[in-house]
Amino acid sequence: MTSEDQQERLRSLGNAGLISYLLHLIVAVAALIPGGQWGPTLLIVALVLDFVKRDDAQGTWHESHFRWRIRTVVFAMLAYLLTLPLWFIFIFPGWLAWTVISAWFLYRIIKGMFRLNAGQPMEFPQ
Repeated sequence: MTSEDQQERLRSLGNAGLISYLLHLIVAVAALIPGGQWGPTLLIVALVLDFVKRDDAQGTWHESHFRWRIRTVVFAMLAYLLTLPLWFIFIFPGWLAWTVISAWFLYRIIKGMFRLNAGQPMEFPQ
C-alpha cells in the first residue's frame, strides 16, 4: 500500500468515525431530553457503521475508536437493561438511573470525539 493509499484510508476512517460519533452524540443528547424517541434508530445506524468499518481500521489508531464506540453502546445497553426494573418499582429511581447512564454515554462520546479530532487513539485500562 502506497503512502497516498494509506493517507486516503486514514481520511476515510476519520470521516466514518466522525459520522459515527455525531450519530452517537445525537443519541446521547436525545437520551437526556424528553421526547428523544428517534434516538434508538440513529444508534442502530451508528452501530452498524462501526461494525462494518471496524475491519478497515485494523492496524491503525482508528481501530481503538471503533472499539470504544462499540463498547460504549454495549455497556450502556446492559446498564439500561439492568436498571429497567427500577421503572416498575418507582418512576424516580428508574429515571435517575437512566439519566446517569445517559450522562455517562454522553461523556464517553464527547471524550472520543475530542481524541479523534486530535488524531489520538483511545486508551483502555490494562
